[in-house]
Amino acid sequence: MNILISACLLGQYCRYDGKTKCYEQIKRLLKRDDIHLIPVCPEQAGGLATPRPAAERQGKRVVNSKGLDVTAQYRRGAEAALYWAKLFHCTKAILKEKSPSCGHGQIYDGTFSRTLTAGDGVAAELLRAAGIEIIGERDLL
Repeated sequence: MNILISACLLGQYCRYDGKTKCYEQIKRLLKRDDIHLIPVCPEQAGGLATPRPAAERQGKRVVNSKGLDVTAQYRRGAEAALYWAKLFHCTKAILKEKSPSCGHGQIYDGTFSRTLTAGDGVAAELLRAAGIEIIGERDLL
């Protein structure tokens, strides 16, 4: 089974702060012969640099901490993630929680106060609309 995965969860230094997020449960998936993880960073795929200013969703828009509207880059990255999911016949995606791109269920509220609100990131929303099951890294515990 092919599963799309946020590249930062596999150790790629692509997060907004130039860091990575690795989890033991992801490492266990890598050892399985029946699962193939397909890495994607929608934010980089959308043309954003690493590192980059933090960004949060404000309704349908995505704005970074400097006040720049980066919605177009987030949409382009979401479309790239969907392209990869379809190309590799992924029916599931393991995505980085709380992200304005990959978050699902809860994301930051757009005030840059670290306050969470109900919602999905741009890529998670597009993938879910295409019928792909979204799984957060903590759902793997």
